[in-house]
Amino acid sequence: MDTVEKYQRYVNTSFVKSIEPVVVERAAGAEIFAADGRTYLDCFAGIAVVNAGHVHPRVAEAAKAQIDRLVHAASYIYYVPTTADLAEVLAKITPGALQKTFFCNSGAEAIEGALRMAKVATGKREIISLQMAFHGRTYATLSVTGNMARKTRGGPYMSGVAFAPAPYCYRCPLKLEPESCGLACADAVEDVIRTQTSGDVAAFVVEPVMGEGGLIPLPQGYLARVKQILEREGILLLVDEVQTGFGRTGKMFAIEHHEDVEPDLLALAKGIADGFPLGAFIAPEAIADCFQPGEHLSTFGGNPVSCAAALANIEVLQDEGIIQHAAEMGQWVLPALRELQQRFPLIGDVRGQGLMLGIELVKDRQTKEPAAAEAARMRALCRESGLLIGVGGQFGNVLRLQPPLVITREQLSHALQIIEHALEACS
Repeated sequence: MDTVEKYQRYVNTSFVKSIEPVVVERAAGAEIFAADGRTYLDCFAGIAVVNAGHVHPRVAEAAKAQIDRLVHAASYIYYVPTTADLAEVLAKITPGALQKTFFCNSGAEAIEGALRMAKVATGKREIISLQMAFHGRTYATLSVTGNMARKTRGGPYMSGVAFAPAPYCYRCPLKLEPESCGLACADAVEDVIRTQTSGDVAAFVVEPVMGEGGLIPLPQGYLARVKQILEREGILLLVDEVQTGFGRTGKMFAIEHHEDVEPDLLALAKGIADGFPLGAFIAPEAIADCFQPGEHLSTFGGNPVSCAAALANIEVLQDEGIIQHAAEMGQWVLPALRELQQRFPLIGDVRGQGLMLGIELVKDRQTKEPAAAEAARMRALCRESGLLIGVGGQFGNVLRLQPPLVITREQLSHALQIIEHALEACS
């Protein structure tokens, strides 16, 4: 029985339409090597996880060395050196007054824990999120997710959640134009507080680039305006950097693209440990210390091996210029993608920051009817030509390009050629 047959018989996969027909044997850098001998250029990075590249030697060596010393001891029962070291590093590299970290295992856990901390710290009980947002698949994170497709058959969800309009300029929910709207979507947050809540709001949770929502960067000035509203109302700003953190957007954290905006809580995962499972949320000391004994815990949170990998990963991102490289590659590839947009009517919009890029496909540029079937076909055509990409967005019509940040310009050029040929086949 081969791997595919074992998956079909023993692995629960009913929640996905299909699994890509690639049996991964090994990987390195920005390439995946399949069991059938094929090599794939990876432009999805395990859903934006292996930012420093697959099996980076320094990260792998740090994890191996830690395994020989200690694999698990429960980092909230005993003092574990690598856990303490990583917490110290995160306090130094995160923006503003963020200081104390809680470690867990995933992005969903990080958001769920941060939401609870916000409620305890403020004494308030309500949350505001964005339409089209995605924050995870646990109960609370689905409750603050603004996508029916992700929530189907799981309700009713947590009460006390309100949703503000997504700053999705290509499909503005307020039917306005970016050049003249005056950031009405930001002002709408105040309207949401006044009309959809009881005034008992603990936090506003937001992604600096909406990932699953369609690779949508927040407009400049949006967060600054929202932060002013939140401060007047005594509401905490919870920034979800699960997908955008650790160099993905060309800065260590995507919130750094928004000047003078400091988060009250920051949630992290995915790229934090270059593939080792780890999640975290960090807050200033006054907020972090609000928990009382017994109110929160994680058995595997702060796992020594994952923390050792994360420490090495952060050093690699900084020492090897990978974050700046991501910024430069993004600046180079965005104009190239927009050239394809000029040539192919199938492309309605191209957007992104760093190496977090989205290509939105439409059947008609005037009506902007989503081209979900074409997006699925594009993904298949790219795979058949040796390129792995993702598909997402509220309507399943956005091609996701989120490669390992170590991808070279030559590799990106090759990816563009494959995408171009796939567009020709779909047009």
